[in-house]
Amino acid sequence: MAAFALFVGLVLSAAAADVRSDLVQRGEYLTRAADCVSCHTAPDGKQFAGARAFKLPFGTLYSPNITPDANTGIGQWSDDDFVRAMHEGIGKDGQRLYPAFPYPSYTLLSRDDVLAIKAYLFSLEPVANAPPHNHLTFPFNMRWLMVLWDWLYNPGQRFEVDASRSHEWNRGAYLVEGLGHCGECHTPRNLLYGLDPHKRFAGAVMAGWHAYNITPDRTTGIGGWSEVDLARYLSTGDSPHGAAAGPMAEAVDNSLRYLSRDDVGAMVTYLRTIPPQTSNVPAAHLEGAGNAPISASRLPPADELNRLHASAGVRIFAAACTGCHGWDGRGLAGTRDLNDPEATNLVQVVLKGFHLSAARGRLNMPGFGAGYADRELADLVNYVTGRFGAKAATLQADDLAKRRSEGD
Repeated sequence: MAAFALFVGLVLSAAAADVRSDLVQRGEYLTRAADCVSCHTAPDGKQFAGARAFKLPFGTLYSPNITPDANTGIGQWSDDDFVRAMHEGIGKDGQRLYPAFPYPSYTLLSRDDVLAIKAYLFSLEPVANAPPHNHLTFPFNMRWLMVLWDWLYNPGQRFEVDASRSHEWNRGAYLVEGLGHCGECHTPRNLLYGLDPHKRFAGAVMAGWHAYNITPDRTTGIGGWSEVDLARYLSTGDSPHGAAAGPMAEAVDNSLRYLSRDDVGAMVTYLRTIPPQTSNVPAAHLEGAGNAPISASRLPPADELNRLHASAGVRIFAAACTGCHGWDGRGLAGTRDLNDPEATNLVQVVLKGFHLSAARGRLNMPGFGAGYADRELADLVNYVTGRFGAKAATLQADDLAKRRSEGD
């Protein structure tokens, strides 16, 4: 009898371990889909240990440590503590969280999914790391004001299935609106830092980068993208319309490329149904730029090359860019970054470069911020946008200096 009881105990323990393992695996997938690691990992820091700085118009926030360390992380948080933070933006100590943490999107998540995320995070190795204190200007440093903000901008409701739509559409809505929190970057914010409901997914600039219009508008959004191109971009960050860079490249590398094909397809299905919005950045034009690019098969004739070298921008392009992009601007011509009249993302890429794990291999571009002066890089950006984009930018040295600080 004792042996039988022992056997039953072992079976039940094994079954419980299997359930726990399944929960942790599901939590890992959901944590990837929510892209928690991007915000909660500082440059050169340990994953999920926090301390990543977010520069906002009213100060600097630092992400918290969400490893299970008991003293500096969330190791002492209960299930209810964690769910309240994800759904209501309230920490274990009752302190209101700032909406740089996208709880107004995570509030859509089911309790089961939130607890699966917690199970995965608690399976990680604890990391002792206390992030720096936030530095916010008055009145934004008064957390009690978040009560009013939440009343205005946090719906506090779980996702509700639309019975008139397909399962795929509903899954895509859950991923885009909730887990993926795409609107947190792609929707402009008002003076109170709330998302503008009248411009959902119409694009916004944050931390020096432009998160582009992802509505089905054909002129300034993704209405001209095929489903294949859009799915490829979400999965790899690479497409004929351009490659992801900056925060979007991070989202692809840390989150989107781990999603199943069905989930990516569901996101595409949902994005196709968002009401179209217009913005000020033309979509990519695959037929090329407004000015015909120079042939890739040869250098320009001597007289043309001499004329071009009168421009400081083309001299830098010749020295630093033609080795990869050629004189025809391959990989550049007609892309949205080049069509942006403010050259927002192009400037950040020129300054910092980018890295992306794409389908055709690791894409790398070095940054040139340390090697060239602001005036030189302004000339380069003005030349490149004029040669391969819809219209030449008109940046000055002061503009480049400001962009350096915005993207830090």
